[in-house]
Amino acid sequence: MKKLKCLLFFGLVATMPACLQAQTSSEDTTKPRVIITCDPELDDNNSLIRFLLFSTDYRVEGLIYASSQFHWKGDGHGTKWWVPGREYSRGDGLEMPPMESWRWSPDERFIDDAVEAYAEAYPNLKVHDPSYPTPEYLKSKVRVGNVEFDGDFSKDTPGSELIKQVILDDEPGPVFIEAWGGASTIARALKSIEDIYSGHEGWEEMKAKISKKVILSLSGDQDDTYARYIHPFWPDIKSMEMGGISVGLAYGAQLRATKENQVYYSPEWVKKNFRIGPFGKLYRVWGDGKQMVKGDKTDYFGLTSGKTAEQLKAEGYHVWFPNLQPDGAFLAEGDTYCFLNLIGNGLRAHEDPTYGGWCGGRTTLPDEVKAKDRMAQRAYIQEHFPLPDFTAPVMNGLAARFAWSVAPDFKGANHYPVIDGALAMSGKPGETLKLKYKVSDPDKQDKLTVKWWPYASACTYQGKVNVADPASANTTFTIPADAKAGDTIHLILEATDNGTPQLNHYLRLIVTVR
Repeated sequence: MKKLKCLLFFGLVATMPACLQAQTSSEDTTKPRVIITCDPELDDNNSLIRFLLFSTDYRVEGLIYASSQFHWKGDGHGTKWWVPGREYSRGDGLEMPPMESWRWSPDERFIDDAVEAYAEAYPNLKVHDPSYPTPEYLKSKVRVGNVEFDGDFSKDTPGSELIKQVILDDEPGPVFIEAWGGASTIARALKSIEDIYSGHEGWEEMKAKISKKVILSLSGDQDDTYARYIHPFWPDIKSMEMGGISVGLAYGAQLRATKENQVYYSPEWVKKNFRIGPFGKLYRVWGDGKQMVKGDKTDYFGLTSGKTAEQLKAEGYHVWFPNLQPDGAFLAEGDTYCFLNLIGNGLRAHEDPTYGGWCGGRTTLPDEVKAKDRMAQRAYIQEHFPLPDFTAPVMNGLAARFAWSVAPDFKGANHYPVIDGALAMSGKPGETLKLKYKVSDPDKQDKLTVKWWPYASACTYQGKVNVADPASANTTFTIPADAKAGDTIHLILEATDNGTPQLNHYLRLIVTVR
């Protein structure tokens, strides 16, 4: 019987490909399957709103409440928990004894609130893109995961069971599983699979197939379960590569923004573009008077109006980010980078970790750079493979989705340009290729501009490349004479409209040298 169960499983997953391939049109690429797990941090809340507004671009397989070292619910039976080195044991007046829960509201439902806001906005959203999933579908994907204690994955939960079912199903392609908080619910799903099947004949083959199917996207290791269990016991499970994020979305993003990008974090711009409709009521900003958990002495961001950091400290708050911003300013979407490369913007970043997208991607580093720390590696990437500044496309893209949520008429909002044409070409060194692409815009009155540019870190050919007329969708490209057979060159065609907000779309052409 044990062997039969294993064989049945292998029959379900035997044909899973390592990654998705697209050959004719960027719009034909199969949408990535995504499960998110998140804890009730305010930046998770904001990232969740963006995630739902972009739910046209992937298949949402799970919306799961999770715990972390920063948020855990407790078991409701008075059991007390304490882990050394956590924020409640680091001083600044937060020396806490073992406790029954930490920064978790008794009636926590921030995921349900966001899905209910989606349901309210859905009649408008589907006018602008009919591929939005129904509210009923999204509600069916909400689960509670391993939320009782920080890093505890000792038992199955509805959330871990959902993840396990998706991992074991017969759907083709990878599954992107994201931990915006701790990874304990993900760890439990994998541990449950191990407990059930590890004694069966063929376990190693089964484990290899799972490791090929699952791609993790972790916002750090917020409960140590990746280090303690997932990586040691599932070392072949890959993590999504994000090698050169060029958009600031974490706490204090405006402090690192360029002068021209400051506008996207200003109270005026955020109020006009993000604080509208049912989602706008939930989107957190500086000085909004809210807390995720009432009385939380580490969550002062909504209570800063007219106060200084010193005044907040005097009131007993643990002011761990003292650079207070004006009321209404952008606060944080600290976990958005986990799914930016899954958004269907035409860069196709989810297809291969070397492709890269708005968050960069895997870059091959010289051995001497690999030996250095992460900051040195990031500096090397930024110097040798700089990304374009994607701040405007990322922020304007969300602004457009917010506008869709309140516009019942298609003509009442802006929409993305469309690019049609080949995604792959090949030729010999010195050969000239004809590039012919159709660029259009669903908003007929919009004017479009286009430009070609190389996604340098994705190219295996590292020499200089030039398109004959980079400002034309119909031009030529001559393969460099020193390119070698097997080299690849990634050319990006970017189309930008003049609507409000300004939107763009991309097409990635991969040229392979014969």
